[in-house]
Amino acid sequence: MKGHNYHRDLEEIVAALEEEKRVPTLLLHSCCAPCSSYCIEYLSRYFQVTVFYYNPNIYPDEEYYHRVKEQQEFIRRFPSRYPVSFIEGDFEKDLFYEAAKGLEKEPERGARCKACFHLRLGKTAQRCADLGMDYFTTTLTISPMKDAALINVIGEEEAARYGCRWLPGDFKKNNGYLRSCQLSKEYGIYRQDYCGCVFSMRERQEQKAAKEREEKEK
Repeated sequence: MKGHNYHRDLEEIVAALEEEKRVPTLLLHSCCAPCSSYCIEYLSRYFQVTVFYYNPNIYPDEEYYHRVKEQQEFIRRFPSRYPVSFIEGDFEKDLFYEAAKGLEKEPERGARCKACFHLRLGKTAQRCADLGMDYFTTTLTISPMKDAALINVIGEEEAARYGCRWLPGDFKKNNGYLRSCQLSKEYGIYRQDYCGCVFSMRERQEQKAAKEREEKEK
């Protein structure tokens, strides 16, 4: 819902949990270690967090496995208030390409990204329900390049579909994105320069080439 303050929703839930002295379980879908850094720092103060790494969109395979290791290493090193655990989802590349079929030429933030969000958050909701966890959410809203309202709407839809609870949020708020950059530098986390899929990689390469041409023409 455009204009809705999802960060305020999160803060209200957190305040209620502290008052009740409850520490619920939370399945946190993570797109990558840099984006997860601030999310884990914030959420592990109030929840028993399990990071769910489900990203069948990542290309190429070496990039996928590199990001998995970076995620595991950050969790291992970060001194969270409550323990943070890790689950790696299946690397189901075929499901991503099936979801992206016909949308290959869509720009970033377009219909292809929406289909990808549904795939990843749907799998997270399903795992949340299977594990009987209290909530699920995602690190995706920390990126200034992602539509937080759309992600929250999709999260709510997938929660209804699988009968579990979506934790609303917009992690870029309150300097969350800036804090993720600081933590990435502090922990030496690898920061990729494209979202993850082959289409975003190509788009990024084209942008770089265009910039280089502009520089040469000056």
